[in-house]
Amino acid sequence: MALTQLPPTVSPAAAYDGILRRQSSRESAARTYARSLPIVPVRARGLTIEGADGRRYLDCLSGAGSLALGHNHPVVLEAIRSVLDSGAPLHVLDLATPVKDAFTDELFATLPRGLAASGRIQFCSPAGTDAVEAAFKLVRIATGRDGLLAFTGAYHGMTEGALAASGGAPGGRVTRLPFPQDYRCPFGVGGESGARLAARWTESLLDDPKSGVRPPAGMIVEPVQGEGGVLPAPSGWLRRMRELTAERSIPLIADEVQTGVGRTGAFWAVGHSGIEPDVMVLSKAIGGSLPLAVIVYRETLDAWQPGDHAGTFRGNQLAMAAGAATLRYVRENGLAGRAAALGGRMLDRLRRLAAEYDCIGEVRGAGLMIGIEFVAPEDGAGSAARAEWLAAAGDGAGLTARPEAGPESGGVPAPGARGGPAGSAQPGTGRGPGADGPLPASPARAVAVQQECLRRGLIVELGGRHSCVVRLLPPLTITDEQAEAVLDRLADAVAAVCRPGSRIPGIPAPSTPKEAGAASPA
Repeated sequence: MALTQLPPTVSPAAAYDGILRRQSSRESAARTYARSLPIVPVRARGLTIEGADGRRYLDCLSGAGSLALGHNHPVVLEAIRSVLDSGAPLHVLDLATPVKDAFTDELFATLPRGLAASGRIQFCSPAGTDAVEAAFKLVRIATGRDGLLAFTGAYHGMTEGALAASGGAPGGRVTRLPFPQDYRCPFGVGGESGARLAARWTESLLDDPKSGVRPPAGMIVEPVQGEGGVLPAPSGWLRRMRELTAERSIPLIADEVQTGVGRTGAFWAVGHSGIEPDVMVLSKAIGGSLPLAVIVYRETLDAWQPGDHAGTFRGNQLAMAAGAATLRYVRENGLAGRAAALGGRMLDRLRRLAAEYDCIGEVRGAGLMIGIEFVAPEDGAGSAARAEWLAAAGDGAGLTARPEAGPESGGVPAPGARGGPAGSAQPGTGRGPGADGPLPASPARAVAVQQECLRRGLIVELGGRHSCVVRLLPPLTITDEQAEAVLDRLADAVAAVCRPGSRIPGIPAPSTPKEAGAASPA
């Protein structure tokens, strides 16, 4: 009997319940997705998962962004079968093989020009967090320095070094810098002014001899913060980070673990700003649904001695074959461009939905990496506090950028009003940090929307500072019709949670939805 088949003497419902019960009793308390998504997948294809209970789901989690082509895409299955049928070894440590050579060729064909021409690649243990650790080790050895620069809201993995550079970790050898965003701008202004202030803060910290920050070994940044709440880095700000690090001989590390392989509307998310980092951290989708992680870096940083970074499973031949097939398919079929176009249309519809409900603070994203932040409009404390702060500051006097300041100062240039990645948030699309300020986060609403989505056969993820952001990470192969179905189910779930008369434990019933285009309540 196939492993995905249920015993013939057991009903699907009983088998489903039994599997979930045994998981709960045997697996660790650290399990995560299984708690919010109590399903038992037995079959999957493309966007669709079928559970042991017979229900079908549209999967907008996609293995946390690992499935660029969705589940069991034919080109991926064929690549895996070809290796299995060839008799090739499946485990080779770091030895050279035709499969590895083909994967490396395909990967380098997609990289920024400088890295493609003279970069080096290190195959790591098959998880993004180990690739982050490798990047940190690389720049520390190459520079002879120890400290790191990272950003508030970041997420780089769960091993000790990667976690230390993530947003919620205390102290350590990492200096945290402000990551620009509109709705919850750390400076209370958002937009180009907020991006310039964030860049200026970083420059001042690096150049101030009394800042307490010694010259660091490197700076690590996500071109779009995923777990941080789907926050695209403004292009001008990211270019300024590249300038600041290059001028000070600080290697710039781009964490593209989740943003890579077309996800954000460019093959690599750094392509939106045109920068070339010194190190790129790659995982998730590069393995074609199987575990694989690498770093690619400038050859001038290659100061390692043999064995300085190693891992038993860094030679995963099946993942390399599946990854090469995925990279080729995305490149040859223009899926990055399609992600930009379809993601833009999805964002437009979601922003129309946000205009109906005060419980949606902002809709934002890049390509098919989309976030909807849920807030508590019944709690006006945050707005009042910010209004008081603005009055004390002279309505922002001294905080706005110089009129002549341009993109080189960290501004956010064209295209569009903001010039971020295609589909990034535009002024006026959410509540914004304007006169009213951001409303308090509402993680309870986000959880409720996720549960209502699941009841309607839609799988979504949560993220953000307070887990108040519903995230969509559909495969790049999603059709227009499937995208409409996803948005229909999500809109129904939002209505169930936010419409008048709905009840969520601990949250007052919402008021009547505002008219589309009406101003937000004070």
